[in-house]
Amino acid sequence: MRNSSYLLAAGALALACFIGSSHNTVARAQSAQETGYPKPALVPNSWELNFSHGQLQRIVVEIPGMTNPRAYWYITYTVTNKTDREQIFLPVFEMLTADGRVVRSDNSIPGPVFDKIKQREKKTFLEPFYKTAGTLLVGDEQAKDGVAIWPEVQSRMGYFSLFIEGLSGETAEVKAGDKTFILRKTLQLNYHVRGDEVRPGDDAVNAADTAEQWIMR
Repeated sequence: MRNSSYLLAAGALALACFIGSSHNTVARAQSAQETGYPKPALVPNSWELNFSHGQLQRIVVEIPGMTNPRAYWYITYTVTNKTDREQIFLPVFEMLTADGRVVRSDNSIPGPVFDKIKQREKKTFLEPFYKTAGTLLVGDEQAKDGVAIWPEVQSRMGYFSLFIEGLSGETAEVKAGDKTFILRKTLQLNYHVRGDEVRPGDDAVNAADTAEQWIMR
């Protein structure tokens, strides 16, 4: 099926993007997978934060000084430390598009975008993702509410994935040729938006097969 094929390709492409951009990247990634690509432990073997998230959404914002409104995608979340000690939370949110681009969140996002999202979500303690980074104290009362934001990089979204790093201390080593890379336990969220460029934003954001999974990336 198309979506299943996309998810397999997304995993391979995510590894390729992580390892580098040289001509031999894909070959090294395939070699690493053939020799047994590491998977997260069935039972967590390191600290892990509780992470809940809202539905991925699209928003159109008028930016002062710009002629036309701009479209953005965002996802809200709550992160809670229920381990036995304080943890350092250093989140990284990335989007992998259907055409293979990896886009990190919150890169030069104008302030009015966050303001409009906070107004829409009606969450008093909502913060930009970078303000949720740092020491996370233990307990539900210490939880942080954040949002990760991306510019709309293409009007036909199709199948795409989000990768969220920084929720776990679990790591693994993978060798590709003569190099060794450290992979981190990462949450992968997969989506599918039907529709086209004619009426962007009118189609529902659907969870793809294997909508949410942990991977090593």
